[in-house]
Amino acid sequence: MPSYEFHALTDTGRVRTNNEDAVAIHEAAGLVLLADGMGGYNAGEVAAAMAIDQVGAELARWLEAPETQGASSAEVCERLDACVEQANHAILGASLSNSQYEGMGTTLVAGVFRGSQLVLGHIGDSRCYRLRAGSLEQLTRDHSWLQEQIDAGQLTPEQAARTGMRNLVTRALGVEPVAPLEVNEFAVEPGDLYLLCSDGLTDLMPDDELAQLARQPLPLAEKARRMVALANALGGRDNISVVLAQASGPVPAADMRRGGIVARLLRGHS
Repeated sequence: MPSYEFHALTDTGRVRTNNEDAVAIHEAAGLVLLADGMGGYNAGEVAAAMAIDQVGAELARWLEAPETQGASSAEVCERLDACVEQANHAILGASLSNSQYEGMGTTLVAGVFRGSQLVLGHIGDSRCYRLRAGSLEQLTRDHSWLQEQIDAGQLTPEQAARTGMRNLVTRALGVEPVAPLEVNEFAVEPGDLYLLCSDGLTDLMPDDELAQLARQPLPLAEKARRMVALANALGGRDNISVVLAQASGPVPAADMRRGGIVARLLRGHS
């Protein structure tokens, strides 16, 4: 069974004046959370914080309870879905009862690491990637207008990267009475690195550059710092948040050989 190391970092970026992202790690529960809020002045910040606080408190309590230590992945999926549903109702209720919060909502990515399994839930366009044997793979599928156009064959991924409609999400917490959470299970292998991130990172950084950063043989804190630094160097137009989860095991030799590329890239943008 792998053990896990976690690290989270969030940054306002170079353009925004406040940070509407929120992140949390509940290490004892193996739970990591990331949310990217939206709405009027400070409302997105409120929605993201409510999602992180409510899902984190309820789900971590359940995951850490002695009687649930043998819970199956299916039971974890059900509990995660129930906690997110409660948070959705709370955010929507706050939006409807307070004019300052009208129209607020938030994305959410939630990962539960238990033994050699990951239960991953998401809503919106915040993402989770996995680096395995030097290869970076996106595990989540964006709930966005752009992704729907790509799926329908109306846009190619290259055309989508150039459009101005990148941030139009089709699902979010706190917007509708029902917020369908997409939940999947993945087998974890020793050496895997998992990256949860807001679109402030991925809108500015091609996947190949992100993969090069993820392969760096560095402590998680430094790896996260470099990801945020490069996103800021590329413009920092939005809040930038990352959560890293490293499964115990050796770093593949291929990752070690590729490690110097991004150090040069960062210096080039400084």
